[in-house]
Amino acid sequence: MILALRDRPGLWRFVKFLIVGVVNTAFGWVIYALLLRLGGLPWQLSLALAYVIGVLWNFITHARIVFKTKGLGRLPAYILAYVAVFWLNKWVLSLLIAAGLSELWSQALLLPPMAIVTFFLISYVLTDEVPLVTGRRGRGN
Repeated sequence: MILALRDRPGLWRFVKFLIVGVVNTAFGWVIYALLLRLGGLPWQLSLALAYVIGVLWNFITHARIVFKTKGLGRLPAYILAYVAVFWLNKWVLSLLIAAGLSELWSQALLLPPMAIVTFFLISYVLTDEVPLVTGRRGRGN
């Protein structure tokens, strides 16, 4: 199966992104949960700190494992993409909490939609390509 996927580089990249994404998401969610429950921090600060730690971890895994990007040249754009995802996440999380859902499980519910948004942004930032669209290039093309 892996050999068949390697013959389709776009699909193979997406599968690697999903696998790495599961690890990255679990890492970020565990950091959030630890800060929230063990650290006793409010959800807003827990979320912010988890994002800061997670962005640095995620850049390494996405750039090296998924997109084969070398160096730190794309780190500023990568950080900006995560800032956008952070504010979207924070806004929707605050709505869910205001609706009466728990702080912890609200964030758990947001994992799939935030992962999809992140895939599109990060793919574009690290490759200059519109993800999942064959033959379509990003900036300047």
